Formats: sequence, structure tokens, C-alpha cells
Amino acid sequence: MHKRSELPHGAADPAGRAGPADPPISIVRSGLSRRTFLTAAAALGLLPVGGRAFAEEGLLSFENAKPFSFDLLAEHARRMAMQPYIAPQPRDPEVLDQIDFDAHWKIKYKPEATLKVADGEAPVRLFHLGRYFQLPVGIHVVDGDQSRRLRYDPAVFEMPADSPARKLPRDIGYAGLRVMAPDQKNDWLAFLGAAYFRSSGELDQFGLSARALAIDVAMPTPEEFPRFTDYFLERSTTPGHELVITCLIDSPRMTGVFRMDVGKHGPVVMDIDSRFFARGDIARLGLAPLTSMFWFSETDRPDRVDWRPEVHDSDGLAIHTGGNERIWRPLNNPSVVRTSSFTDKNPKGFGLLQRDRAFSNYEDDGVFYEKRPSVWIEPKGDWGRGEVQLVEIPTDDEIHDNIVTYWISEKPVKKGDEISLSYRLTWAKDEPHPGEVSAVTATRIGRGGIAGQPRPKGVVKFAVDFDGGFVAKLDRQTEGVKAVVSTSRGELSNIDCYSVKVGTAWRMTFDLKAEDADPVDLRAYLRRGDQTLTETWLYQFLPDPDSAA
Repeated sequence: MHKRSELPHGAADPAGRAGPADPPISIVRSGLSRRTFLTAAAALGLLPVGGRAFAEEGLLSFENAKPFSFDLLAEHARRMAMQPYIAPQPRDPEVLDQIDFDAHWKIKYKPEATLKVADGEAPVRLFHLGRYFQLPVGIHVVDGDQSRRLRYDPAVFEMPADSPARKLPRDIGYAGLRVMAPDQKNDWLAFLGAAYFRSSGELDQFGLSARALAIDVAMPTPEEFPRFTDYFLERSTTPGHELVITCLIDSPRMTGVFRMDVGKHGPVVMDIDSRFFARGDIARLGLAPLTSMFWFSETDRPDRVDWRPEVHDSDGLAIHTGGNERIWRPLNNPSVVRTSSFTDKNPKGFGLLQRDRAFSNYEDDGVFYEKRPSVWIEPKGDWGRGEVQLVEIPTDDEIHDNIVTYWISEKPVKKGDEISLSYRLTWAKDEPHPGEVSAVTATRIGRGGIAGQPRPKGVVKFAVDFDGGFVAKLDRQTEGVKAVVSTSRGELSNIDCYSVKVGTAWRMTFDLKAEDADPVDLRAYLRRGDQTLTETWLYQFLPDPDSAA
């Protein structure tokens, strides 16, 4: 489980910077010499080179221009993977440790030092290092087929006279970056720490995070966290997009290059091309990972754990399978780590969504959970066979990210493998490509049995609401609608469905009796004749052993 770090608010290119067009997940082999590696690294400006001059632009100081393209950076990453990993060490960690959250918040980036990427359409400001972000990153600005590395200068920051940051060397480096709105009043995209990034999306509220890749999540061995070591910023040539950010990735068992072609016009859209190079064998490589927080919702709210009705960044995992089935899996906060797998071939999309948009269901006017973005992953090219995995980790507070989802290819990852992957990432209010079937809008759980009669022990009632799509067009008296429910174990009873008298939703209800505390996998949907009316509701129910007696 990862502690959340709240970030401050605030077509192929002719020069060869674009990644491969809609590539499949592919594997090839590579090799190199140390001399070739060092030569290529110096050409990219990733290693120190003597005798550099600097170009001055106001408060910003740049190194000399170096050749740049996506392919050149990918070749550098491939060669890195053939060299032993050297773990970076922070400089002056004792001083950096003094820059806690409060001290970091007081360090302000000067507006006049803003990087005017894309002629000001995508202004960029930089983060200072601190206790939680101790490793510097390289910031490069691209112009055509050349890039210039930005030199660190403490003069771009305003800081109190007693700030511990004043004790740091004058070449300590930057921690990350954020992209501002053209008026520079708020930020809408941020990179700070490891290979994470976040966008405020369509409703301008930060929430869940995306990552370049995830290595060995919820495995017996410790999870490995690759990091973005360098960012290359340039104007996008894609209509409707403003900015391209290309990142170099490094970690003990993986290197890579990760290119994001980004636009914000309502929803934030990122067209991603990536190439990864394995330094070592990887048991579980998560591709296109998302990380979120789910504490509790109306589904199974603990008694008096918090005054708010619900607390979560996302309330469910949505999957549009390669076979055209729509799946909705409400999230859980389990008592132990749970991993669920959804096998598929060439999925059409998946993502973590925040469907509940009513303020009254959260009542938090400080963090506005009802505005947190939904994030949808739309694969490009042939992803082949694999599975969407969902990892749910116990949490007792909202400060921890405890939900992870990603794609795992059926192909094992071995040392020397190269992986190419492309997809579109959309940060929006709703799923960008909803189907005709009705969506799940609520899942509620309570005591089973019939109201007014003695309640049987160990029986739980489920009430699942569907709305929109087909059911919203049905008359209240429509006949022939049937709830199709199945369970991995236990006994089902009192299965029913009906039109809710207020609004256009239809409700499915049923009782479940399960004898012990092992998880129960439930599956249900509404059907009328041969027509499937709703998406498939999947739920992993975790019985309370004390209530089963």
C-alpha cells in the first residue's frame, strides 16, 4: 500500500519523435558494448560532458542543444538495460529530510520562471526536492530534432529565509513538473515521484494516478518502482493536443521510454507509445497501471468509521472485453490483500471509474470526491491474450492508495525482452465510450429475508440498481425482464427485479447465504428474452464470519 502524496494545485512526427503506430505487444532481443552506450548517452545529454555552454532565457539556464528523437532515446534505454543497474543516491539526504510537507509547501515556483512550452499553450512549472522526493530528474526542452537540458537554479523558487532548502547545493536538481492552464491559475497534469503521473481531468480535481508500468504488485517479493529519470517536453503536432512529454525510465529490472501526446479540451486525452527493455526476469509486469483509493462506499459502510457517507477516488473497475461484454466490478476494502483476474483477448478498454457524482453522497467540501476523474484505457493494436488484474489492499484511512489495476500479457517477461505498447488514456467525468446496455449505478448490502418477518441468520440481501441505456427506455409495467444471478458458492433466494418508482432505474434484489468466511464471487445482469439489457455486475463478497452462525 502506498501513502498518497497530494500534488499542489495549481500522427507520426516527421522528425521521428513519434513512437510506433499501434504496435502489438512484441518481444525482441538486443546487445551492446559499454563504449557504444556511453557515446549514445552523451549525445542525448544524459551524461556530463565537459566544456558546455549555457543559453540564458530570463531566470532559466539551458545546456547546449543535443540530438533528440523518440527512437534515439529508445535506443539509449535499450542499451541501459544491458548494463548493471546503479541505484541513484540522494545528495544531502539529511537536509532534504528537513523539507517536510509544510516546508515544501512554503517553497513557491516563481511565475516569471515558467517554461513556455508550445508558445505558452502548455506552461510548465517545476517542483522542488524534499523529504518525500529526494531524487532529481532531468528536464529537457525539445525544438525540432534537438533538445536542451534545463539547469537547476534556486533563484527560480521563492522560499522563506529559514527554509532548509537554502542549505542545498546550487545544482541539486528538480523533483518533477506540472503543466498549468494557459492562464497559469491552476495545474492540470503533474509528475512527481517514481513513474507516477496525475491529471485533474474534465472536472479539474486531482484523484487517482496512472503509472508507466508496475512490477510485482502484491507478490511475496517487494514491489519494484521504476522512475522517470528525464522528461523531454515539446509542442504536439496532433490536432487538438498541446504537449508531448517523453520520459526515460530506469529501475533494477526494467528500462524504457514512455511518450505521452497530451491534449486538454474538456477531458484530458493522452496517446501513449512506450517501449520497455527488461534487465531481468519479471514475474508480474503490469502494463497501463492505474492506482486509486477506496475506503468505503454505500455498498458496505462500516459503522461510525467516519462521519462522511462515502470516501473513495474510484468506486469500480469497468471492462469492455474483446468479446464485447461490458463488466462492472464494484471495489472492496478487504481485510487481507485480494487479487482478482479477468481473462481476455484484445480488450477494447478498461479503467477505474468514479460513477457516483452526487455531492450529498460524500459531503466533503474540502476534497470533492464527487469530482475525482474517471480514467479509461483504450488499447491500440494487438494486445493479445492476457488478463486485467485488480488488486485490493486493506486500508483504514483515505491517505493510502490501496487499489491497483493493470493488464498482464500471457507472455512471461524474461531478461533481454523488449515490449512495445500503445494505448489512449482518457481522464474524464464518465467512461468515454459507453455502450447501449444499462450501467450499474449502485450496489447495496443489508440483512436478508423479508421485511416484517423474522430475519434468517447468515443471510445477506443485495440490491443492485441499473440505469441509462436499455432499461431507461422501458415502461414501468414492462414484462419479461429477468434477473440472471449466479454464485461461486452458497445459496441464492428471493431473486427479483423491478422498475424503481422514482426515476428510470431498474433494481435487482436477491439473498445469499454463505456458510463461512471464504470469498464469494457473484455475477448478475438483467435480460429480456434473448436481449441482454445491462452490463454484467461482478462482485466479490467477503462474508462476516461472526454473522454466519
